[in-house]
Amino acid sequence: MKLRRDIYQAISDPTRRAILVLLTSQAMTAGAIAENFDTARPTISKHIQILNECELVEATQQGREIYYELKIEKMKEIDKWLEQFRKIWEDRFNQLDNLLLKLKNNKNEK
Repeated sequence: MKLRRDIYQAISDPTRRAILVLLTSQAMTAGAIAENFDTARPTISKHIQILNECELVEATQQGREIYYELKIEKMKEIDKWLEQFRKIWEDRFNQLDNLLLKLKNNKNEK
């Protein structure tokens, strides 16, 4: 039985995150991606396979080469999930800003 991979498992690995960053600027072959890492090419190919299985990248054959490109819609899914945490942190930073401003005003009044 094959385990289903999810996008969060895929982005948990720093090499896979680095591959996604590389693909933000252009579609690349596995060989071109591998040139950016001090890792064996089969290892990079496995990372690309995982990203492909999770639908974070899309493979397109052009002649004899396979080009991988970032699937923006799937990345938006990650961003949407992170948004809930972003809101919490923004609220906490605003509370901290308000507290610091209040402390500063109290100090200036004395």
